[in-house]
Amino acid sequence: MSIKLLCAKLIMAGSSLTELSYPQKDFLEPLFTASKSCDLKETLETLIEFAKTDDGRADLGSKLILPVVLQLITHLLKDDSGSEYLSLSLRLIRNLCAGEVANQKSFIELNGVEIFSTVLRSKGVGSSEPDFGIIRIGLQVLANVSLAGKEHQQAIWGRLFHDELYVLAKFRSQGTCDPLCMIIYACCDGSPELVSQLCGDQGLPIVAEIIRTASLGNNFGLFCTIMIVFRICLEDIHFPRLFSRLYGVGSYCENAEEISLSGDPFLAEQAYLLNIVSEILNERLKEITILNDFALCILEIFKKSVEVVEFGSRGESGLPTGSAVIDVLGYSLTILRDICASNARVGIDGDLVDVVDKLLSSGLLDLLLCLLRDLEPPAIIRKAMKQANNQEATSSYFPKFCPYKGFRRDLVAVIGNCAYQRKHVQDDIRQKNGMLLMLQQAVIDEDNPFLREWGIWSLRNLLEGNSENQQAVAELELQGSVDMPELAGLGLRVEVDQNTRRPKLVNIS
Repeated sequence: MSIKLLCAKLIMAGSSLTELSYPQKDFLEPLFTASKSCDLKETLETLIEFAKTDDGRADLGSKLILPVVLQLITHLLKDDSGSEYLSLSLRLIRNLCAGEVANQKSFIELNGVEIFSTVLRSKGVGSSEPDFGIIRIGLQVLANVSLAGKEHQQAIWGRLFHDELYVLAKFRSQGTCDPLCMIIYACCDGSPELVSQLCGDQGLPIVAEIIRTASLGNNFGLFCTIMIVFRICLEDIHFPRLFSRLYGVGSYCENAEEISLSGDPFLAEQAYLLNIVSEILNERLKEITILNDFALCILEIFKKSVEVVEFGSRGESGLPTGSAVIDVLGYSLTILRDICASNARVGIDGDLVDVVDKLLSSGLLDLLLCLLRDLEPPAIIRKAMKQANNQEATSSYFPKFCPYKGFRRDLVAVIGNCAYQRKHVQDDIRQKNGMLLMLQQAVIDEDNPFLREWGIWSLRNLLEGNSENQQAVAELELQGSVDMPELAGLGLRVEVDQNTRRPKLVNIS
């Protein structure tokens, strides 16, 4: 008996097809033939599994299965009782379009973007009760198709931007956010025109909503979200606008104008954005050219966070702390650390402008030294002070505490990076009476992991090629102001010059 005749008898006998309300079902015969089944649910499930392999997708493509499934989806959108079949049909299309060029091309030619736009609109964008499962699969289909090339990307972007992308981005669902980011990244990758739209007045609100959704799930590992932020914030100059958009009330204009704060000074979404930027910058430091406007924006954010953070209690955890204000303080500081580590110069209008010097001229070093002086000393120094002064408490002399574990370390790291091969910074720190302060940071501190290592690095940078700083440290050590075995770790020791009778640092070797 032929498949067609067998199916006809099963339909008359009351198979699952009779549950669907559309009149003609003959067009489904290619599905039944390919699956060797006459039950629609079983057929779709069988083909979904078959389409998980390259060979399976190619075989089903040659049998023109995708046009049949698109037609089925069109019918199912008119039938409220067919939600299970709709979900299975979408999953089958998703698998068929996973890297199979013929199916991806057929999807575009058969107006698949419009059909799936209707799916998203009926089940999510225009629905009072969104079906996030359907939306997720629908977006996965479009994400797979968008990977096929510029024609496919233009078709998808042209249909969804801006209104539908914006509504989809506002869904606080990690399951829908992931494929949505994949679509946006795939469409914009290699297309300056679409990047410009994404960074414009209509596009940035979409990105802001994505950041809000991603921050709820702490989904830092999402590659496409990271790459969208990378493109907007570090490859282009739109970080200030995006950071401001996340707040909604406060504003930050380009060229490092002042941030206006109202109500809560910073939000968790802004801390999350800074976290992403910090991680990207740390991993891609050698690949990224830091622009002055971006660096000055981060410095202004850091200054504002210093103004609003309360330093009255010692932080119990590292970043993230759960406090948006403290996290903004910490992540902006780590970004400054890596900017100053880049030692990069960028060309602007033919002139070479040192980004670090730009930060220093805007008060970075003074602020860092002031914060470091106001903090209570590391635990080992507090203990020594307590023994020397024979008193119960010494913290009353130091009204500020590290708001998170690692704050002191990060301050020292930025200062040390600024001093690397910059004699004017080395001299400035000495002239600001910062040598003893920096020497005191090269100690182990349980509240600041790797403080000793960063302290030694900073000390090395302060002393390298600077005889005045070497002399100052030698005098401090002979005066008993510091006990620095770390100097030996740098290959240095203090000696008294036989001619001048003044102390000096010399190489042990």
